[in-house]
Amino acid sequence: MSQTVSVWLVVLLAFFGANFPFASTRLLGVFKPSQPKTLGTRLIELVFLYGLVGGLGLLLENQVGQIAPQGWEFYAITATLFLTFAFPGFVYRYLFKHRD
Repeated sequence: MSQTVSVWLVVLLAFFGANFPFASTRLLGVFKPSQPKTLGTRLIELVFLYGLVGGLGLLLENQVGQIAPQGWEFYAITATLFLTFAFPGFVYRYLFKHRD
């Protein structure tokens, strides 16, 4: 897999991973909760998926070549990008009026 393809794969997975907690009513898409998911539950799920996508990105970067050193700036930028990607899902879940 080329470097360009792996970068776009991580970006697309980050976009879908960031919106998934707001689109799904199940925990991680598998477990049906006894009560509806709250915003806190969705945020915890969002942090988990951020780590999962980040781990996949590190794996793909390791396959292409040497992993670049990453300081706190890298994680701050990727976390804010992940939150920006989550905005459409948040708007859909909490700001649109849904029919009952």
